[in-house]
Order: sequence, then C-alpha cells, then structure tokens
Amino acid sequence: MHGSRQQVKELLHDMETAASHVSLDVEIGVCPTFLHLADAVGSGAERIKLGAQNVYSEPKGAFTGEVSVPMLAEFGLDYVIVGHSERRDIFGESDQLIAEKFIAVQAGNILPILCVGETLQQREAGITEETVLKQLDAVVNAAGIEAFANAVIAYEPVWAIGTGKTASPEQAQQVHQVLREHLAKLSPEIAGQIRIIYGGSVNSANSDELLSQADIDGGLVGGASLKAEEFISICKSAD
Repeated sequence: MHGSRQQVKELLHDMETAASHVSLDVEIGVCPTFLHLADAVGSGAERIKLGAQNVYSEPKGAFTGEVSVPMLAEFGLDYVIVGHSERRDIFGESDQLIAEKFIAVQAGNILPILCVGETLQQREAGITEETVLKQLDAVVNAAGIEAFANAVIAYEPVWAIGTGKTASPEQAQQVHQVLREHLAKLSPEIAGQIRIIYGGSVNSANSDELLSQADIDGGLVGGASLKAEEFISICKSAD
C-alpha cells in the first residue's frame, strides 16, 4: 500500500528506462494498487508487465469494496497475486477462498501468482513443509494439477517479509525443492516447467545468491521495488 499517481508514473518510467539493460529473457512485472492501475497502463511502459495485488473470486455482485477478475481484465493485466501472506494473516483469507481466486483468475485468462509460506512460529515448530504443502494442495485439489501449467508459485516465508530478515539461500532452496518435488509426484512435466519464485526481503545485496539456487526461478520483490535502480538491479541477477 504505497505510492501516489505521480510516484507510480515516475517509477514505471524509470523502471522502463533501466530495464533496457536487462536481458529480454528476464520477465519483469509490477503490481500497483487498484487505484494506480489505470495510471500504470497509461504510462507507456512496454517492457514492464502489469499485475494486481489481489482480486475477489466472484465475477460481480453485492461484494462492496471488492474488485473482480473481469474488471482487472479490462486493463489487460498479465498477473494477479493470490494468497499473499498479508491477505492470509491480516485479512483472514482461507485456503479455500484463495483456491477460488486462483481458479477465477485463470478463467479470466490472467496468470495467477500463488503465494505460500510459513510463519516464524510454524518454522520453529518444524512444520514448514507441512504448512506450505497444505496451502499448495488446497489449490491443486480444487483446480487440478494441470492448472499449474499456467501459474507461478511464490514461496514467501512470513517471518522474512518486511522484517529485513531473509531466509538463507539454502533455506529458501530447500522449500523450493520440496514444492517442486511435491508437484513432480503429480506431473513431472509441470514440475519441471513451473516458475517458483522467492519473496522475503529480496534486495540487490542478496538477489545474486538467491537466484543462483537450482529451484529459485525469480523473485517476488516487496520494499525494494519502490526504487527503480534497486529493483532493476535485482532483475539483472536473473540474467
């Protein structure tokens, strides 16, 4: 929940300019607030893809304050984030609701970015794998494994979001590997092609090491995305 209309325009302009130094093999996207999507679409940025931070599962109706997939589709978005830890924790979104959102996003021909992750309490209790696989399976069971041929998974340890703490590259890789191996039991092909990205205080100082891990395919960048130079530096780590 950051930015003004002017800041969003300036940030996208600076990102677009800096992105010219990043390989075209690297996919770059940003997810402004709902209020700033129109400004982002009208910014003229071509290299930077756009997404939304959230959505509701129903296409229309008496759901005051919510935004639907058809509404977002009018903006030509590429992605929608579903199940972000803040949506789960602060707003109480259930695994079932997140699965419904995932299905709705795909039905609208937009790519869902499904977030999974554990709290510090869950990690210390030794149930990290159990937690993230439960969150993943809620969507697999509802949408089917085939749906993940057109999806991205983001592993975001809750204890490393907005805290300045970061899972070590080895810790992050371990969970990414668990997620991929779990999917491989259902479809080796999908497990091999799906992008599993890491979100947890990613910055230009740790991005090289994180993105060099075998099963980390990109980053879900938070605070570091508010500065174009910092964000594009992270993008270069994916080259």
